[in-house]
Amino acid sequence: MAGTHELRRPAVVAFQTVGVAACYYAAGRLGLLRHLVVEGAVFTPIYPPTGVAVASLLIFGIRSWLGIALGSLLVILSLPSFQPSGFGIVAGNTAAPVCAYLMLRKVGFRLDLSRLRDGLALVFLGALAGMLISATVGVGILVLAGKLAAGGFWPVWLAWWVGDAMGVLIVTPILLMLYGARRSLRLSRWKEAAALALVACFLVPLATRSSLSLLFLVYPLLIWAALRFRHGGSVLCALFASVMATIAATDGAGPFERMSDVEVMVKLQAFNGSMTLTALLLSAVITEQRNTRRSVELACQELVAVLEHLTAGNASPRPPPLDDDGQ
Repeated sequence: MAGTHELRRPAVVAFQTVGVAACYYAAGRLGLLRHLVVEGAVFTPIYPPTGVAVASLLIFGIRSWLGIALGSLLVILSLPSFQPSGFGIVAGNTAAPVCAYLMLRKVGFRLDLSRLRDGLALVFLGALAGMLISATVGVGILVLAGKLAAGGFWPVWLAWWVGDAMGVLIVTPILLMLYGARRSLRLSRWKEAAALALVACFLVPLATRSSLSLLFLVYPLLIWAALRFRHGGSVLCALFASVMATIAATDGAGPFERMSDVEVMVKLQAFNGSMTLTALLLSAVITEQRNTRRSVELACQELVAVLEHLTAGNASPRPPPLDDDGQ
């Protein structure tokens, strides 16, 4: 048995490594389908592989770094303009999620995102702080390799950083939700979920394609999803709205019409960032409040049971008193 277990463990690790690399590569190719150009550099407004990388580290542990590095290398090799400097970008793309994972683990991050502190940690440590590394290393290598002028460092760095951070904020919660999903909805909830989906399919394309700048219409939808379906509903709505907004921005349609590339980037990333933060933090607050209420209800039930037990013990018949002869 011991020998079989020792042989099985490397096989499982190898399978996980290949799986993480494949998911990272697929997410990378998907993210590259829509891109913007800032200062001559191409970037993706939402880079899903960063979310895949952070989620895989949180689920499988630090050993996932090899799959992340392999997946990042495959994405870089698939680009037509690959140069040896791309290996430095691979290193940055690997170090960023690893550092994000270590910071999240240090603060006791929970995969179910059941506390507000978990949502805040994912936003500020996993996304905003962790992705500083990939953006700084990647853009720095472009400047050193002569592919980007030094004056264009900060605009490209900002676009790179926000794109990587958005990947963590949108994709990581969805993967963690799918990993921990064990409960099915009741029939009445399915009806409400279908109604929410129908409203989203009508409202989100209208908001992202209308020239009247109706992007604010997405927020009531996020609030509905967070109140009724918590993380599952809110992050899926945020994902759908972000994808539709990104498509509209790259097409130069709706509220992004007749804008420069930099203006499109700023407006799109401001919308995606504020919307995702709203969905993630609001659902975290609602989940924490419901868990607190459930804990209080359970404590009250236990207290009632103890009181009933004590009352029943006091109400039991007492033995008759003894007479002077002790009988």
